[in-house]
Amino acid sequence: METTASPRRAIALGFFDGIHRGHGMLLNKALQRAQELSLSPAVFTFDRHPSDLYADTPIKLINSAQDRADLIHRLYGIADVIFSHFDEAMMHMSWEDFITNMLYNECGARHLVCGEDFHFGYRGEGTPDKLQAKCAELGIRCDVIPLLELDGIKVGSTYIRTLLFDGNMERAMEFLGHPHCLSQTVEHGRHLGSTIGIPTVNLTVPPHVLTPAHGVYASQVQIGTARYMGVTNVGVRPTVDQSDRVTVETFILDFDGDLYGQSLRVDFYRRLRAERKFDSLERLKDQIQRDIASTRNYFSQHPQI
Repeated sequence: METTASPRRAIALGFFDGIHRGHGMLLNKALQRAQELSLSPAVFTFDRHPSDLYADTPIKLINSAQDRADLIHRLYGIADVIFSHFDEAMMHMSWEDFITNMLYNECGARHLVCGEDFHFGYRGEGTPDKLQAKCAELGIRCDVIPLLELDGIKVGSTYIRTLLFDGNMERAMEFLGHPHCLSQTVEHGRHLGSTIGIPTVNLTVPPHVLTPAHGVYASQVQIGTARYMGVTNVGVRPTVDQSDRVTVETFILDFDGDLYGQSLRVDFYRRLRAERKFDSLERLKDQIQRDIASTRNYFSQHPQI
């Protein structure tokens, strides 16, 4: 956590799961206020969802903390993402202490930005109105950003999760403003792809992050500064595996190299088909070749991506 020597900051507040278009309005406003007031733009968020402490079934998140920070920096140019650990002490902190001690004193907040549905402090008793009143007492200002709607639907993480669970990546991308992504370190798999001439890289979805609908996706893979098309299978690989372990397995088009132990990002663009079991590896290989052709065709028709 930052100390009292923290820089003077314009801070956007929220959990920011998915970093969707509504979040983008908060982040852009924090950038604007930082420039106007000669402050440092920043984001304050938590390392895990508050519901983890009390919900019987914790919420499956759209992104890991690492991906949230990466999206905030990559898409909005804010590198200063303050992750606070959400624990019992934080859960019982009063809304006044959260503003005065946590944000103003420890984090150096001199301007705050939140959404109109933002709640904070013990039992969520803090509201945007209370936040603005307390900011006025401290001699700083606060912007409250209205909710964003698309097609009459609130742009929010809850709705976007339903789209991802359904595999509707194109609709999710409209609400996110970017493709759904997963960043991980490449793990060793069983090398079955190599035996049929289609080597893949394997990623594991973190336990607290949602798994999109099982199936095969047209994707793009970011490796360092290079970008490649990919065919990504999300599921249990029923043709070659008898376990229920879910993997994210990607064949990277036009790439040849060893990526084990390296970090990469998979961006999901379109679900091509459901996952299915094939009678033989040869039939699986034939289908993957069709998936490759479908992926090339998709990106040729969407050159702006």
